[in-house]
Amino acid sequence: MPPKPNQPHNPHASAAGAYGMNAQKHSEDPREIEARALLKSAQFMQDLQNNWESADSEIIQETLKYNRDIWMMFYDTAVENPGDERPKDLRNNIYNLANFIFKREVDILAKPEKKKFDILISINRDIAAGLMEGIKNDRAAAAKAAPAAGAPASSTATDADAKKPPSGGWNSSA
Repeated sequence: MPPKPNQPHNPHASAAGAYGMNAQKHSEDPREIEARALLKSAQFMQDLQNNWESADSEIIQETLKYNRDIWMMFYDTAVENPGDERPKDLRNNIYNLANFIFKREVDILAKPEKKKFDILISINRDIAAGLMEGIKNDRAAAAKAAPAAGAPASSTATDADAKKPPSGGWNSSA
């Protein structure tokens, strides 16, 4: 969406807004999209390292910009949404980690070296793994809580009852 006249255009805010709308439409949990974006960026940087001899400054800049845009969304969310459900310590950690990444990218742009990408790749993969683990834990907790929520406080069902098909299920005499 182009900026309205007399309003400055903030590409990061636009990207964050588009990201938010996409996350709500196409994912049960926005953490999954965040994890996938971080893994995609890590893969781009890994590919760059694997083809370092043929990499030029434009490819390096584009790869870092992709990563920076992802981290800018995290940064913006941490700074601009102090009232969200994230604890203050987590917001501070995101803020500090994003600052580290931005500084590392400036260092790479000033003096490109293949090994300087290692820490960025590692951070992206570790954060993505943490996001996915959080999703996994939340789903496991929800699955564990769901039967308990619908079950009576004490059950009198026997093992034999548990092995019977549900009513309306298959008929062994057929």
